[in-house]
Amino acid sequence: MIKVGIIIGSTRPGRNGEAVARWIHELATERDDASYEIVDLKDFRLPHLDEALPPAMGRYANAHTRAWAATIDSFDAYVFVTPEYNHSTSGVLKNAIDFLYAEWHNKAAAFVSYGSAGGVRAVEHLRLIMGELHVADVRTQVALSLATDFENFQVLTPAAHHAGAVTAMLDELLAWGGALRTLRHTRQARRTSGAAAPARCG
Repeated sequence: MIKVGIIIGSTRPGRNGEAVARWIHELATERDDASYEIVDLKDFRLPHLDEALPPAMGRYANAHTRAWAATIDSFDAYVFVTPEYNHSTSGVLKNAIDFLYAEWHNKAAAFVSYGSAGGVRAVEHLRLIMGELHVADVRTQVALSLATDFENFQVLTPAAHHAGAVTAMLDELLAWGGALRTLRHTRQARRTSGAAAPARCG
């Protein structure tokens, strides 16, 4: 079964992201085609990137990095719940992404954003980041407006039509997550067996 991590991309006191993530989790767990787990960045207390070696080397010196790497590595796909700060995602989410490299590879990602403009500009930046990390991002996203989907900008009251967007988003995410899990397992089996890489033409 596909395993999906719903990552809360804010640690700010009074954040809206936790309520959004729990709403997504509630809708997702009504399905029986995957397992879903909330991943709260607050639980990891990652400092600003403090590894001396580049993440691409995969040689993590710090316990907090290894714990974060093990968590991210355990999932086949992710739903990033992101606020929009100054036309981009949060610094804490960008920092958490930057801590790792191979753990993200050949996975799938979807986005749920919120902000004065639905958080769509934050997602545009995240899509660029995902491309560099070999993550396939799905087209459908859920964009929540602070003005119309939150009472007094704080209490989540999503419009009814968002539930359909969540369903479509998760359908796409699981399709890509399953395909890429097969790809990862195939590549891992080849490395384990010592099979030679296919020759390239041209």
